[in-house]
Amino acid sequence: MFYRLMKMIVAPLLRIFFRPWIEGEENIPTEGAAIIASNHLSFSDSFFFPALIKRRVTFIAKAEYFTTPGLKGRLTAAFFKGVGQLPVDRSGVRGAGEAAIRSAIAVLDRGELFGVYPEGTRSPDGKLYRGKVGGLARVALATGAPVIPVAMIDTEKVQPPGQVVPNFGIRPGIRIGRPLDFSRYHGMENDRFILRSVTDEVMYEIMRLSGQEYVDVYATAAKRQIADDKKRADAERKAVQKAEQAAAKAEKAETEKAETEKSEQAEADKAAGQAQDQQQKETGPA
Repeated sequence: MFYRLMKMIVAPLLRIFFRPWIEGEENIPTEGAAIIASNHLSFSDSFFFPALIKRRVTFIAKAEYFTTPGLKGRLTAAFFKGVGQLPVDRSGVRGAGEAAIRSAIAVLDRGELFGVYPEGTRSPDGKLYRGKVGGLARVALATGAPVIPVAMIDTEKVQPPGQVVPNFGIRPGIRIGRPLDFSRYHGMENDRFILRSVTDEVMYEIMRLSGQEYVDVYATAAKRQIADDKKRADAERKAVQKAEQAAAKAEKAETEKAETEKSEQAEADKAAGQAQDQQQKETGPA
């Protein structure tokens, strides 16, 4: 019910305000199971793709979207639940990943579309990062469902990370590639080398569709590095500011000292002059 409501209300609004474009929509089968594997640039990806394609797609969403407190958190949870998104715990809790995989297989067994972001999190800088081995490849090999690579284009410009109100006047896009068939690996979902190969092949297709620069590290590691670099830069900036303030304080103190000494010398010279004048008055002309 909520999903149909979203399609009826949100999709027309997105088309009116952002005029998004779509290429390759014919690559999504009109029926039957398939896996949508997309890059992840922005929170708005979860709106644009489901709202603009004809078929319903169920994406895995991080558990925080369902558990964040406050009004915003409740509204976000209601949206994701309403459109049938599956929460996945990324904290490393044992069994959470297996539960997500079972849920994904159940979606595909019903002949529906299942969506996943292989990078595991949003790109911190618009680049494409290494796909995580696990969910995508294991589900594809266990079910035999084709994998459809998808590239979201410029959605990070519409809604940059951390920004609530989107930027208007930017036209994002969705580029959908041809289905990838990994049936040749069916039953090999426990072979980590095969899982890596499947994941890399999908990421290569996403890179080709999106035109993004590829970075062969995980996005989570890149985020940590960016955060560490920011902390280091902030610490260095504060240290420079502190040194500049100390230097300015020392310079001010030195200036005040020089002015004080100059004033004291002027007072001493004045007093000496007055004393000399007084002495001359007392002794009279020579």
